[in-house]
Amino acid sequence: MRVLVVEDDPDLLAGLTQALREEGYAVDHTSEGDEALAQALAWPYDAIVLDIMLPNLSGLEILRELRRKQSTPVLFLTALDSIDDRVSGLDLGADDYLVKPFDLSELLARLRAVIRRGHEVADPIIRFGDLAINTSARLVTRGDAPIELTAREYALVELLAMKRGRLVTRTFIYDHLFDENHDSMSNLVDVYISRIRSKLGKEFVKTRRGEGYFVGN
Repeated sequence: MRVLVVEDDPDLLAGLTQALREEGYAVDHTSEGDEALAQALAWPYDAIVLDIMLPNLSGLEILRELRRKQSTPVLFLTALDSIDDRVSGLDLGADDYLVKPFDLSELLARLRAVIRRGHEVADPIIRFGDLAINTSARLVTRGDAPIELTAREYALVELLAMKRGRLVTRTFIYDHLFDENHDSMSNLVDVYISRIRSKLGKEFVKTRRGEGYFVGN
């Protein structure tokens, strides 16, 4: 999934970006409030991790503008820890609120939860017969046997599974799996689809020629 991280502490921004990329997320990042709003309106992010105290525009101002046009899930990550601060953020339309300092595992769990809600997926485990995609553990199993996938392969499986029964275009896949710095090849989606079929079975991903891909009914 593609995530925008907005944080004005350069060390924290770099650390979060690296940690999320290691988890398989495509990550764009910025430390400027006005740039964050422009990016958030320009790209269909699966989630935004947003600080409140930012140069140019605050996180609250960004969220207020964003909610006039989009429903992208937003997780506030901030040092502002009073009840009034939390209430203000949630009332503006934030999906979650995490106070610094924080534990990375909790941030990742909260991020997975807001992404699932954004894709209208209630159960963290998505099943296709004996195949189970555990979006909390980021693990795919057949029966009791885990299937080894790279982070990018898993990300594509999860994306298709969350869009179960719906057509997913190549453009949608590129926009959600690869960040702005990714040097992608024109046939990169085909390469990953082929790898997934080799590991999960040829019938798992169906192709609608010239339009895109889908899984399930």
